[in-house]
Amino acid sequence: MVEPSAGNGLLLGPTLATLDEESGYGLIEDGALAWRDGRIVYAGPRATMPHEFALIASPVETDGLVTPGLIDCHTHAVFAGDRAGEFELRLQGASYEEIARTGGGILSTVRAVRAASENELLEASLPRVRDLIADGVTTLEIKSGYGLDFDNERKMLRVARQLGEQLGITVRTTYLAAHALPGEYAGRADDYIDAVIEWLPRLHAEGLVDAVDAFCEGIGFSPAQTRRVFEAARALGLPVKLHADQLSDLGGAALAAEFGGLSADHIEHTSDAGIRAMAASGTVAVLLPGAFHVLRETKLPPLDALREHGVPMAVATDCNPGTSPLRSLRQAMQLATVHFRLTPEESLRGATVHAARALGLTDRGVLRAGQRADFVLWQIAQPAELCYWLGGRLARSVYANGRIIA
Repeated sequence: MVEPSAGNGLLLGPTLATLDEESGYGLIEDGALAWRDGRIVYAGPRATMPHEFALIASPVETDGLVTPGLIDCHTHAVFAGDRAGEFELRLQGASYEEIARTGGGILSTVRAVRAASENELLEASLPRVRDLIADGVTTLEIKSGYGLDFDNERKMLRVARQLGEQLGITVRTTYLAAHALPGEYAGRADDYIDAVIEWLPRLHAEGLVDAVDAFCEGIGFSPAQTRRVFEAARALGLPVKLHADQLSDLGGAALAAEFGGLSADHIEHTSDAGIRAMAASGTVAVLLPGAFHVLRETKLPPLDALREHGVPMAVATDCNPGTSPLRSLRQAMQLATVHFRLTPEESLRGATVHAARALGLTDRGVLRAGQRADFVLWQIAQPAELCYWLGGRLARSVYANGRIIA
């Protein structure tokens, strides 16, 4: 994976929200942030900054608020076409399952992805990722899962890698071939899982896979089939994550935890036993309020139990053409506060500290010496404004690896 080139710099005067404690924003007024070769070397009060850091680069005096760069840890941002027609059908009363069972849903996007060339797929995806970056995202997870055959899964993963290289951000790729059953395998789900497992080492050998995911659901794949995919991932040393318990409780979160999963995502129907398993394994709960909002769901994730058992909660866009056409992680943070009753602090931690953990990354998500210089200078006065304002651009400058990317 090609990382963006590194930069040096020094900001003086903004308020820093370091998030470098177990709780609270870690606010430092009249702060200083210095970085060298893409790594933070100082994040603290201007008054106590060692003189040596003043020599790194010409200082930039500024106001506003600096936070760690936002991390969108669950997206399907590489796709072709749209499903606005399905959105209209749902508004008229059709359910997600009804649309999927009549050939819509994921399979309609599969047809569009298969029809697109690699370059067409890249050009279609670039504007979405640029929007995410403009609103503060510096690290992005992108899943496959709309190809459902070797060549098209490979095409999606290659495009995801190209997005990171062209736009100067870190893109983590997730293999999600176990997303839906393609038409050519109708009635032969186990045979399709055989193919999914056969493709995985070939794609991993090309450097295209950072993690493995599956859709464990009645309209997706069974726990037994998901287990087979996870065993294949474990044999290659790849971490797993799971679309778990979104529409029903099939024990998906507990299954992800059994494999030491990075995350269990959606989890609206996860049982207390599943939450305890996640707590024991350190598996992150990824909340996806965009899908909850668009699908007009009423079953909330078990938030009180997640807090009680100390399960870290990440927040992500789930950017996808069908159930969460959301192109702003900050908007997902806002939806998480309104729909899921997260505090603004929980929501910001969910899009930074805990999102980094959900991707297995330890070098970002807080402002601290030694961390990557991924951060955002916002034209706001206090962190709660990130969840307060609906729409509009609040990011003045977005930095990845110490260089401005938006």
